[in-house]
Amino acid sequence: MVDTKNNIAIHFLLSPKYRMLRHLILFILISLITIGNIWHIKQEWSALSYAQALLIFLVYDFLFLTGIYINTYVLVPKLLLKNRWLTYFALLVVVVAIVVFFCILLQLIIPSSSHQPMEHWMIMLFLISNLLAVTSLFAGPASLMLLKHWILNDKRSEELESATLHSELKLLESQINPHFLFNMLNNANIMIEEDPDMALHIIMKLKDMLRYQMNENSSETVHLREDILFLTDFLELEKIRRDCFEYTITEKGDIETIQIPPLLFITFVENAVKHNLDSQAASYVHILFEVADNKLIFICENSIPEKPAARKTGGLGLLNIKRRLDLLYDNNYSLDQTQTDTIYTVKLELKL
Repeated sequence: MVDTKNNIAIHFLLSPKYRMLRHLILFILISLITIGNIWHIKQEWSALSYAQALLIFLVYDFLFLTGIYINTYVLVPKLLLKNRWLTYFALLVVVVAIVVFFCILLQLIIPSSSHQPMEHWMIMLFLISNLLAVTSLFAGPASLMLLKHWILNDKRSEELESATLHSELKLLESQINPHFLFNMLNNANIMIEEDPDMALHIIMKLKDMLRYQMNENSSETVHLREDILFLTDFLELEKIRRDCFEYTITEKGDIETIQIPPLLFITFVENAVKHNLDSQAASYVHILFEVADNKLIFICENSIPEKPAARKTGGLGLLNIKRRLDLLYDNNYSLDQTQTDTIYTVKLELKL
C-alpha cells in the first residue's frame, strides 16, 4: 500500500489545495519550452519583431496547453481508464497531429530574412522533432493523471478492506444483538410445552439467520433474494415477539439476478423496528424493493408511536452504513431520510 499521509510528493499530487499550483507549474514548464523555441526562431528569422514573438509565444502556449488538457482531462479519464485503448490512441493521434500541424504552420508563415527553401530531409527532421516534442509534453501530465488514479484506487481499496473488517464485527454485534437472541430463545423455551411447533419454528428461523450471517458475511456479494429472506426471518421473529406488529415486504421488477453486498439493509430495518415500539397501538414496518431504470430502490417505512423514544440523529449504526455505502458505491447511490409525526421513511437508491 502507498503511504499517502507522509509522502510529500504524493500529498502535493492529490491535495485539492495545491491544484492551482500544479496548473501554474505546468504553465511555467510549457512557457519555458516555448520561450526556447521562440528564441531559436528569433535568431533564425531576424525580421520577427518582439510583438510578433510574443504573439507566437501565446499561440504556442495555447496549442500545447489545449492539447495537454484534452488528453489529461478528457481522453485519459473517459477512454484510457475505462480500457477503451483503441479509441484512446486513435483520438490521441488526432489531437497530436492537429497540434503539430498548427505548430509547423505557424513556423512556416513566420516572415524570414532568408528565402532559401528547406530541403526535404530538413522538413522530415523538423516534422519528427515537433512530433516527439508534442508527444513528450502530452505523456508527462497523462502519466501523472494515471499515477494519481492508481494511488486513489489503492487508498480506497485499503479503506474498504479496513472498513469491511470493522463492519463484520459491527454486524455480528448489532444485527442480531444478544438481547434479541436471548428473548427469542426464551420465547422458544416457554413455548416448548405450550406450542412445540412454534418453538421449533423460532429455533429454525434463528438457525437460518445465524447461518446466513456466518456464511454470507465473508462474501463480497450475495443474491438480493437471499438478503430479502434474511429480512423476512428477522421481521417474522419480531412479529412473534410482539403482540401488535405487522410488516410487509413488496417486490417490483426483476430482482432475481441482482447482486448486492451482504447484509446491506438490515441496519435500516433494525432501526425501524427499534423505534416503532408502541405499547398502546399497533405498529408496522413496510419495505419495498424495486428494480427500475438500472437502479435498485429500497424504501423502509415504519410507524412512529405517539410518545416515541428519542431518536439519535445519525446514530452509530446509520453512520457505519453510510460510510460503507460511500466505500462500496462512491457517488453511485443516494440516501434520503424523511419523518412526519407518524411515519419515518428511509429511501436508498443504488445504481446497478
